[in-house]
Amino acid sequence: MAEAVYYFSKDSFIIKPLKKTSPLLHRMILLIFSMICGVYIVSICVRQISRIQIEEVQTIEGPFPTRAVIEITVPLLHYPMPKTFNRSECAQNPVRLFAILSMQRSGSGWFEALLNSHTNLSSNGEIFSSWERRQNISSIIQTLDRVYNLDWFSSAAKNECSAAVGFKWMFNQGLMEHHKDIVEYFNRRGVSAIFLFRRNLLRRMVSVLSNSYDRYAKLLNGTHKSHVHSEQEASMLSTYKPLINSTSLITDLKEMEESTARVMSYFNSTRHIVLYYEDLIRNRTKLEDVQEFLKLPVRELTSSQVKIHKGSLPDLISNWNEVHSALNGTVYKDFINDPDY
Repeated sequence: MAEAVYYFSKDSFIIKPLKKTSPLLHRMILLIFSMICGVYIVSICVRQISRIQIEEVQTIEGPFPTRAVIEITVPLLHYPMPKTFNRSECAQNPVRLFAILSMQRSGSGWFEALLNSHTNLSSNGEIFSSWERRQNISSIIQTLDRVYNLDWFSSAAKNECSAAVGFKWMFNQGLMEHHKDIVEYFNRRGVSAIFLFRRNLLRRMVSVLSNSYDRYAKLLNGTHKSHVHSEQEASMLSTYKPLINSTSLITDLKEMEESTARVMSYFNSTRHIVLYYEDLIRNRTKLEDVQEFLKLPVRELTSSQVKIHKGSLPDLISNWNEVHSALNGTVYKDFINDPDY
């Protein structure tokens, strides 16, 4: 027993026992101390996590670079369970989701054909060219669910063993009108966006006007074709030289640029890659970037499609002198001097 000693004088002292403390009191004191330490440690951790999250947020300002890959996260792995067939031995293989976002006559048909030559990829064409599928956001979401659940059948479908599945989506097919809901869907489902643009918008305009003309003229033996697979067919379609409105030309080119900038701002938060048709033509290694972006094994991609409008622009536009005068000395002057590719 512990004892306290009290001295009163040189010759005498009194020994008085101390009061025995309760074990319960000791435990309560220890518990309170532990709780205080726990609260302090948690507060420190919370501050550290908040600081890390703030440091990881990046703000992208100004125009996008000519080529950009925005990696928000690694694309989500999906294991679809189709209602229309059994994935059998491929049920354990993940599927990555994508969408090619572009404008008509920007090379998207040729680009999609290249992607579909990959044994593990299925891109199902312009599924929203039909009004019924894009008439409201509900019909859009239902269509997206069918595609990404592998329940959409097309000539490109690899079915049970697809490792990546997607489609082409043109800007004027409900993409702009319902962009908020679509972006939310892309981010929630982990859909990767592949933007495909054309640098020379004047050449795109030639292609648009020529294709519109052929819808009615049907130069190929009474048949309209947007894409051809022989040099003979390409040569026949290229005989038409469109007349371009030189008065509204600069305004039309600006509208194309503004449409591109607008859709890029809408989908800035998605995981995406930006490609240009001219770059893909001149440098086929760009196709490896796309495959790596989709986390696919790199393969040599091929397409049987043949380019229709070849050669210099003066040979493709009927009123070339007017177009040259309208663009010469402007920010679009490089379009008129751009060589064929």
